[in-house]
Amino acid sequence: MATTQQSSTKQEILEYLLKHSQATALDLAEILDVSPQAIRRHLKDLEMEELIVYSNTVQAGMGRPQHVYELSRQGRERLHKSASDRHGDFAVSLLDTLAETVGQDQFKTILQKQWERKAQEYRDRVGNGSLAERVANLVELRKAEGFMAEYHPVNSPHPREEQRFIFMEHNCAISNVAESFPSVCGHELEMFAAVLPDCTVERTHWLINGEHRCGYLVQARK
Repeated sequence: MATTQQSSTKQEILEYLLKHSQATALDLAEILDVSPQAIRRHLKDLEMEELIVYSNTVQAGMGRPQHVYELSRQGRERLHKSASDRHGDFAVSLLDTLAETVGQDQFKTILQKQWERKAQEYRDRVGNGSLAERVANLVELRKAEGFMAEYHPVNSPHPREEQRFIFMEHNCAISNVAESFPSVCGHELEMFAAVLPDCTVERTHWLINGEHRCGYLVQARK
């Protein structure tokens, strides 16, 4: 039981650092409701596994300086790999074979049809509620598929302006496929736009470009 709890806490530490880039031991202890001593033990273990590093220190009041921790390259890769489809390598190989067999034009048509089918499935399950409700439902659907997804409203300086939300995915559950076939990311963007037809959907961040998340600005059409 204790081992399971330790593994869970370590995973929570890694996921927090993935979402928020960096944190001190005291930050993590407070956020995860774990004692500072226990957090430091977890951080030491994660350091030894080369999943996290610390780059500098900050002064915490009158106390001793605190290390600022962040994910190492290995840590980030582990989270992305753990979220990827277990059969990702097979999927890439299958798509390679399909492209060679039917030709590029037919292959693109098949991919387009697949994403259109996925968009219709999402649209049926997202429902017809308010924009906030639909974005929340979309996030839950993505979480169920292995994406570390979340969203938040964007405050507007103009009270009459339509609602806007930032929809983020901190990992890619199809990273193996996306790395070999970047066009699937374009299809995902089209899919989100089809799921929310009364909105504009604009990509703001992209993991493939080396950023730490995929992000989309969702805005109701005027």
